[in-house]
Amino acid sequence: MTSKPFTTCLWFDDQGEEAAQFYASIFKNSRITGVHRYSDAGPRPEGTVMTVEFELNGQKFVALNGGPEYKFTPATSIVVECADQAEVDYYWERLTEGGQEIACGWLCDKYGFSWQVVPSVFYTLITDPDQEKASRVTAAMLKMTKFDIAALERAYAGTGA
Repeated sequence: MTSKPFTTCLWFDDQGEEAAQFYASIFKNSRITGVHRYSDAGPRPEGTVMTVEFELNGQKFVALNGGPEYKFTPATSIVVECADQAEVDYYWERLTEGGQEIACGWLCDKYGFSWQVVPSVFYTLITDPDQEKASRVTAAMLKMTKFDIAALERAYAGTGA
């Protein structure tokens, strides 16, 4: 079995390079590591971008310009775990540019890819052994689009959502 880390491949129609540059502009420790073009063998026009290798937060990705046959669905998403509300706001605002806010921390970016922007504290709050507290947090979260940490903490404390 391979000991190499996995690389996630994202299939785009023809926006792979643009998307990779957009994503790399948002996340720290990110960069484009390679751009490869179609040859005369095809199937797309010679010289057009075939794949873009890039890293986001040190995680490897490949953007493939494979054509319009496949589309992203919310069944696959990337979770961005955030330290505080400022990080939630930053990633939410950047990733929703030209995209769509969904619900419960989910969004769809302008390329149709789904992301979950989630504060780290959320996991602590919903896994509390006190089921009443965890249930209040879940109920508060279900009413949110973008996560609001203060509202989650109020729900946890029982002082309102």
